[in-house]
Amino acid sequence: MNAAAQNRYSSLASRVYHLDKPTGHSFGDIELYGALLDGEAGEIFEPAVGTGRVLIPLLELGLRVSGSDPSSEMMDFCVTECERRGLSPQLTSGTFDTIPQGRDFAAVIIPAGSIQLVQDPAAAQSIFAGVCSALKPGGRFIFDLDPLSSLTSADAGLPSARSWFDGEDTLTLTSIPETRDISRQLSVNQLRYELWRHGSLVQSELDRFALRFWGNYEIELALRLAGFDQVELIADYTAGASVSEESSMVTVVATKSR
Repeated sequence: MNAAAQNRYSSLASRVYHLDKPTGHSFGDIELYGALLDGEAGEIFEPAVGTGRVLIPLLELGLRVSGSDPSSEMMDFCVTECERRGLSPQLTSGTFDTIPQGRDFAAVIIPAGSIQLVQDPAAAQSIFAGVCSALKPGGRFIFDLDPLSSLTSADAGLPSARSWFDGEDTLTLTSIPETRDISRQLSVNQLRYELWRHGSLVQSELDRFALRFWGNYEIELALRLAGFDQVELIADYTAGASVSEESSMVTVVATKSR
Protein backbone atom coordinates (compact mmCIF):
# COMPACT_ATOMS: atom_id res chain seq x y z
CA MET A 1 0.00 0.00 0.00
CA ASN A 2 1.19 3.50 -0.77
CA ALA A 3 1.09 5.40 2.53
CA ALA A 4 0.98 8.63 0.55
CA ALA A 5 -2.37 7.79 -1.08
CA GLN A 6 -4.13 11.04 -1.86
CA ASN A 7 -7.59 12.17 -0.76
CA ARG A 8 -9.25 14.52 -3.23
CA TYR A 9 -12.61 16.24 -3.31
CA SER A 10 -13.14 17.05 -6.98
CA SER A 11 -16.38 18.06 -8.66
CA LEU A 12 -18.43 14.86 -8.21
CA ALA A 13 -17.04 14.07 -4.77
CA SER A 14 -17.85 17.60 -3.60
CA ARG A 15 -21.34 17.45 -5.06
CA VAL A 16 -22.04 14.10 -3.41
CA TYR A 17 -20.72 15.41 -0.09
CA HIS A 18 -23.00 18.44 -0.25
CA LEU A 19 -26.02 16.30 -1.15
CA ASP A 20 -25.32 13.76 1.57
CA LYS A 21 -24.25 16.24 4.27
CA PRO A 22 -25.82 19.62 3.45
CA THR A 23 -25.13 22.79 5.38
CA GLY A 24 -26.12 22.32 9.02
CA HIS A 25 -26.28 18.52 8.81
CA SER A 26 -25.05 17.34 12.18
CA PHE A 27 -23.73 14.11 13.62
CA GLY A 28 -24.00 15.78 17.01
CA ASP A 29 -20.79 17.67 16.32
CA ILE A 30 -22.40 21.03 15.58
CA GLU A 31 -24.24 21.00 18.90
CA LEU A 32 -21.12 19.95 20.85
CA TYR A 33 -18.80 22.41 19.12
CA GLY A 34 -21.38 25.16 19.61
CA ALA A 35 -21.57 24.37 23.32
CA LEU A 36 -17.79 24.17 23.73
CA LEU A 37 -17.33 27.49 21.92
CA ASP A 38 -20.33 29.26 23.44
CA GLY A 39 -19.41 32.80 24.46
CA GLU A 40 -16.01 32.66 22.74
CA ALA A 41 -15.21 36.18 21.53
CA GLY A 42 -11.88 35.33 19.89
CA GLU A 43 -11.24 34.22 16.34
CA ILE A 44 -11.77 30.56 15.40
CA PHE A 45 -10.13 28.84 12.43
CA GLU A 46 -11.26 25.73 10.56
CA PRO A 47 -8.55 24.39 8.22
CA ALA A 48 -10.81 21.86 6.46
CA VAL A 49 -13.91 23.97 6.00
CA GLY A 50 -15.21 21.95 3.05
CA THR A 51 -18.72 22.95 2.01
CA GLY A 52 -19.31 24.89 5.23
CA ARG A 53 -21.38 22.19 6.91
CA VAL A 54 -20.06 23.21 10.35
CA LEU A 55 -18.61 26.67 9.71
CA ILE A 56 -21.93 28.22 8.66
CA PRO A 57 -23.97 27.11 11.72
CA LEU A 58 -21.17 28.39 13.97
CA LEU A 59 -21.21 31.74 12.16
CA GLU A 60 -24.97 31.86 12.66
CA LEU A 61 -24.36 31.41 16.39
CA GLY A 62 -22.40 34.66 16.29
CA LEU A 63 -18.93 33.11 16.46
CA ARG A 64 -16.01 34.60 14.51
CA VAL A 65 -14.97 31.74 12.24
CA SER A 66 -12.68 31.80 9.21
CA GLY A 67 -11.28 28.85 7.32
CA SER A 68 -9.43 27.24 4.47
CA ASP A 69 -9.60 24.13 2.30
CA PRO A 70 -7.43 22.64 -0.46
CA SER A 71 -10.48 21.80 -2.61
CA SER A 72 -11.79 24.74 -4.64
CA GLU A 73 -14.82 22.64 -5.57
CA MET A 74 -15.75 22.15 -1.92
CA MET A 75 -15.24 25.82 -1.12
CA ASP A 76 -17.41 26.88 -4.06
CA PHE A 77 -20.34 25.25 -2.25
CA CYS A 78 -19.31 26.98 0.97
CA VAL A 79 -19.16 30.41 -0.66
CA THR A 80 -22.55 29.91 -2.32
CA GLU A 81 -24.20 28.85 0.95
CA CYS A 82 -22.60 31.78 2.81
CA GLU A 83 -23.80 34.28 0.21
CA ARG A 84 -27.30 32.80 0.40
CA ARG A 85 -27.32 33.60 4.13
CA GLY A 86 -25.64 37.00 3.91
CA LEU A 87 -22.44 35.74 5.51
CA SER A 88 -18.95 36.73 4.38
CA PRO A 89 -16.27 34.83 6.34
CA GLN A 90 -12.63 34.97 5.31
CA LEU A 91 -11.97 31.83 3.25
CA THR A 92 -8.66 30.88 1.67
CA SER A 93 -7.05 27.97 -0.12
CA GLY A 94 -4.89 25.98 2.27
CA THR A 95 -4.10 22.74 4.01
CA PHE A 96 -3.58 21.60 7.59
CA ASP A 97 0.04 22.72 7.46
CA THR A 98 -0.74 26.25 6.25
CA ILE A 99 -2.71 27.44 9.27
CA PRO A 100 -2.05 31.21 9.58
CA GLN A 101 0.42 32.16 12.26
CA GLY A 102 0.48 35.36 14.31
CA ARG A 103 -3.27 35.79 14.62
CA ASP A 104 -3.58 34.22 18.09
CA PHE A 105 -6.64 32.10 17.41
CA ALA A 106 -8.93 31.26 20.31
CA ALA A 107 -9.64 27.87 18.76
CA VAL A 108 -8.77 25.69 15.79
CA ILE A 109 -11.41 23.10 14.90
CA ILE A 110 -11.34 20.03 12.64
CA PRO A 111 -14.70 18.19 12.80
CA ALA A 112 -15.71 14.80 11.42
CA GLY A 113 -12.36 13.04 11.60
CA SER A 114 -10.80 15.05 8.77
CA ILE A 115 -7.41 15.12 10.53
CA GLN A 116 -7.24 11.38 9.79
CA LEU A 117 -6.62 12.28 6.15
CA VAL A 118 -3.05 12.93 7.28
CA GLN A 119 -1.52 9.48 7.05
CA ASP A 120 2.07 10.13 8.12
CA PRO A 121 2.42 10.39 11.94
CA ALA A 122 5.43 12.70 11.58
CA ALA A 123 3.43 15.03 9.34
CA ALA A 124 0.56 14.96 11.84
CA GLN A 125 2.95 15.79 14.67
CA SER A 126 4.19 18.82 12.71
CA ILE A 127 0.59 19.92 12.11
CA PHE A 128 -0.23 19.62 15.83
CA ALA A 129 2.76 21.82 16.64
CA GLY A 130 1.64 24.34 14.01
CA VAL A 131 -1.85 24.46 15.50
CA CYS A 132 -0.43 24.99 18.99
CA SER A 133 1.76 27.83 17.71
CA ALA A 134 -1.24 29.49 16.04
CA LEU A 135 -3.28 29.54 19.27
CA LYS A 136 -3.22 32.19 21.96
CA PRO A 137 -2.60 31.11 25.59
CA GLY A 138 -5.75 29.32 26.71
CA GLY A 139 -6.64 28.52 23.10
CA ARG A 140 -8.12 25.15 22.22
CA PHE A 141 -7.64 22.61 19.46
CA ILE A 142 -10.92 20.71 19.01
CA PHE A 143 -11.15 17.82 16.56
CA ASP A 144 -12.77 14.44 16.02
CA LEU A 145 -11.36 10.96 15.54
CA ASP A 146 -12.90 7.63 14.59
CA PRO A 147 -11.90 5.21 17.36
CA LEU A 148 -9.11 2.78 16.60
CA SER A 149 -11.57 -0.08 17.02
CA SER A 150 -13.46 0.99 13.89
CA LEU A 151 -10.47 -0.09 11.79
CA THR A 152 -11.30 -3.71 12.61
CA SER A 153 -15.08 -3.50 12.95
CA ALA A 154 -17.22 -6.15 11.28
CA ASP A 155 -18.33 -3.89 8.42
CA ALA A 156 -14.96 -2.19 7.84
CA GLY A 157 -14.02 -4.56 5.03
CA LEU A 158 -17.37 -4.59 3.22
CA PRO A 159 -18.05 -2.79 -0.07
CA SER A 160 -20.93 -0.31 -0.21
CA ALA A 161 -22.95 1.57 -2.80
CA ARG A 162 -25.19 4.64 -2.42
CA SER A 163 -27.11 6.98 -4.70
CA TRP A 164 -28.55 10.50 -4.62
CA PHE A 165 -31.10 12.22 -6.87
CA ASP A 166 -30.55 15.85 -7.83
CA GLY A 167 -33.00 17.14 -10.43
CA GLU A 168 -32.45 15.15 -13.62
CA ASP A 169 -29.20 13.74 -12.28
CA THR A 170 -28.46 10.58 -10.34
CA LEU A 171 -25.14 10.44 -8.50
CA THR A 172 -23.70 7.21 -7.22
CA LEU A 173 -20.80 6.31 -4.96
CA THR A 174 -19.27 2.86 -4.76
CA SER A 175 -16.70 2.17 -2.06
CA ILE A 176 -14.48 -0.90 -2.19
CA PRO A 177 -12.03 -1.62 0.65
CA GLU A 178 -8.50 -1.98 -0.69
CA THR A 179 -6.30 -2.34 2.39
CA ARG A 180 -6.56 -2.56 6.16
CA ASP A 181 -3.06 -2.24 7.64
CA ILE A 182 -3.50 -2.84 11.38
CA SER A 183 0.18 -2.42 12.24
CA ARG A 184 0.30 1.04 10.64
CA GLN A 185 -3.28 1.94 11.65
CA LEU A 186 -4.19 2.79 8.05
CA SER A 187 -7.11 2.01 5.76
CA VAL A 188 -7.54 2.65 2.03
CA ASN A 189 -10.81 2.45 0.11
CA GLN A 190 -11.26 2.77 -3.63
CA LEU A 191 -14.08 5.22 -4.39
CA ARG A 192 -15.92 5.53 -7.69
CA TYR A 193 -18.23 8.51 -8.19
CA GLU A 194 -20.60 8.50 -11.17
CA LEU A 195 -23.02 11.04 -12.62
CA TRP A 196 -25.93 9.59 -14.61
CA ARG A 197 -28.49 11.53 -16.64
CA HIS A 198 -31.42 10.02 -18.54
CA GLY A 199 -29.85 6.59 -18.18
CA SER A 200 -26.46 7.57 -19.57
CA LEU A 201 -23.15 7.89 -17.74
CA VAL A 202 -22.05 11.52 -18.03
CA GLN A 203 -19.01 11.68 -15.75
CA SER A 204 -17.01 9.51 -13.36
CA GLU A 205 -14.23 10.08 -10.82
CA LEU A 206 -11.94 7.61 -9.11
CA ASP A 207 -10.28 8.27 -5.75
CA ARG A 208 -8.24 6.32 -3.23
CA PHE A 209 -9.49 7.39 0.19
CA ALA A 210 -6.92 6.82 2.92
CA LEU A 211 -7.29 7.35 6.66
CA ARG A 212 -5.00 6.94 9.66
CA PHE A 213 -6.48 5.90 13.00
CA TRP A 214 -5.18 6.97 16.42
CA GLY A 215 -5.22 5.32 19.82
CA ASN A 216 -6.45 7.41 22.76
CA TYR A 217 -3.16 7.43 24.67
CA GLU A 218 -1.23 7.91 21.44
CA ILE A 219 -3.10 11.07 20.48
CA GLU A 220 -2.77 12.51 23.99
CA LEU A 221 0.99 11.91 23.96
CA ALA A 222 1.34 13.46 20.49
CA LEU A 223 -0.56 16.57 21.56
CA ARG A 224 1.45 17.01 24.74
CA LEU A 225 4.66 16.67 22.73
CA ALA A 226 3.31 19.37 20.39
CA GLY A 227 2.97 21.80 23.32
CA PHE A 228 -0.56 21.30 24.64
CA ASP A 229 -0.89 21.18 28.42
CA GLN A 230 -4.35 19.66 28.84
CA VAL A 231 -6.09 17.00 26.75
CA GLU A 232 -9.72 15.92 27.23
CA LEU A 233 -11.44 13.11 25.33
CA ILE A 234 -15.23 13.24 24.88
CA ALA A 235 -17.30 10.28 23.66
CA ASP A 236 -20.00 10.42 21.01
CA TYR A 237 -20.52 14.20 21.02
CA THR A 238 -21.85 14.08 24.56
CA ALA A 239 -20.26 16.60 26.92
CA GLY A 240 -18.83 14.86 29.97
CA ALA A 241 -19.07 11.37 28.46
CA SER A 242 -15.96 9.25 28.96
CA VAL A 243 -14.49 7.31 26.06
CA SER A 244 -14.93 3.53 26.23
CA GLU A 245 -14.64 0.52 23.94
CA GLU A 246 -18.23 1.15 22.83
CA SER A 247 -17.62 4.76 21.75
CA SER A 248 -18.25 5.41 18.06
CA MET A 249 -16.56 8.83 17.92
CA VAL A 250 -13.96 10.64 20.00
CA THR A 251 -13.79 14.44 20.27
CA VAL A 252 -10.42 15.73 21.43
CA VAL A 253 -10.13 19.07 23.25
CA ALA A 254 -6.48 20.09 23.67
CA THR A 255 -5.73 23.33 25.54
CA LYS A 256 -2.64 25.48 25.29
CA SER A 257 -2.16 26.92 28.77
CA ARG A 258 0.83 29.15 28.07
